[in-house]
Amino acid sequence: MAEYRISLENISLYGYHGASANERELGQRFEIDVDIIADLSEAVATDDMKKTVNYEKVYRLVESEVVNEKYHLLEALADKIARDVVKEFGALEVVVRIRKPSVPIAGSIDFVEVEVVHSA
Repeated sequence: MAEYRISLENISLYGYHGASANERELGQRFEIDVDIIADLSEAVATDDMKKTVNYEKVYRLVESEVVNEKYHLLEALADKIARDVVKEFGALEVVVRIRKPSVPIAGSIDFVEVEVVHSA
């Protein structure tokens, strides 16, 4: 069995997630990476797009969860995305990273990032 990686890097979406009510009301931009490990041997052997992971559908799944739902914890959002990608696309492993560039911390910080890994 061969393992293949498909990565969607730096998806930028506006969502309503955070610990404070203000963050969940006003919203902010989030950056999301999704790494998918899958056995795509059959897709490669047949050059059949129907047998690989459709990364536009992965993007739409991420977009729907980030834009339409509200979470207190980025960890919960990342976990939901990872579990859904494993389930819907038959991935062997999924890594989801979510960055929050606008962190309400009194100090200098580029972003906060959470990462979750789910396996089939």
